[in-house]
Amino acid sequence: MFWAMVITFLAVIFFIIPTVFACIIYRKIPVDKNKRRFLKGVTLYPAAMAGGSAYGYHYERKQQVKRYYDVKFPQGKALSGLTLAQISDVHLGKFFSLDNLRNLLKRVAEDEPDILVVTGDLFDDVEMNPAAAQVLDEAVDLFPKGIYFAIGNHEYYRNWGRTLSFLKKTRVHILVGRAEKVPGTDLWLAGAEYSFARDDESFEQEKAALTQKAVKDIPQEELKQTILLAHHPEFIDDGAALGIPLTLTGHTHGGQLGIFGLPVIPAFKYTRGLVKNGDSLGYVHCGNGSWLPIRVGCPPEIAYFRIRP
Repeated sequence: MFWAMVITFLAVIFFIIPTVFACIIYRKIPVDKNKRRFLKGVTLYPAAMAGGSAYGYHYERKQQVKRYYDVKFPQGKALSGLTLAQISDVHLGKFFSLDNLRNLLKRVAEDEPDILVVTGDLFDDVEMNPAAAQVLDEAVDLFPKGIYFAIGNHEYYRNWGRTLSFLKKTRVHILVGRAEKVPGTDLWLAGAEYSFARDDESFEQEKAALTQKAVKDIPQEELKQTILLAHHPEFIDDGAALGIPLTLTGHTHGGQLGIFGLPVIPAFKYTRGLVKNGDSLGYVHCGNGSWLPIRVGCPPEIAYFRIRP
């Protein structure tokens, strides 16, 4: 799936988007076949390709937008007004530095959320991961109810055991296959592990089992006071099946390329934004970093969720 996404992404960057831009401009050129042929073959497509790529690399991928949502909980009276902020898919490394991470955390805190949740793929550089854990620890004081971390696939790729040893020395709440009740509230936060199952049947079975593992310590009657954190967006279905009112996910980067708020290539069942599933909601975060450093029509985001009864 990863290489299919890479190929799709490159095809969009170097063919589809330049073609769309070129067609828009091309329609305005006077009817002269020789000039048209020259512009199309020599000037227009390369210019559109360079311009779109430059915009996506130098500008949009660095513009962290903020989005705000009110979320109704069936038993949310006691939780009313509690606000969570979500970041995801930072992908620490060449295109996202430790200073970028510090600035992101400060920007998240500007709106004074009670809790920060991180839904995976933050720790993506073996050399930088220990310092990143310390940066998270320093930011805990910015969020009155703390910072909660759920794992993504890239943490496994970058020596998760080593990163975990550093995280355990911080005040960050590590939700990997477990749940915690947020101190001073009736809210539970549960973090599911990532499923690496390859075929559809195994994937469905494994993510259901991982969801059950994450919530095993939550009393059945309190699942409606729970938010599930999971990296892969299809855990939204498993959260809904348990009656959990909100599942927060990431992984897709929102497709990284979009037109009119929609992904150019919807490679996932759920790609970005709010998902309604029965009486439950899910959210697919667009990510704060990039595995390829270009974003067009899909800026990185900070999402805020305020609980309402």
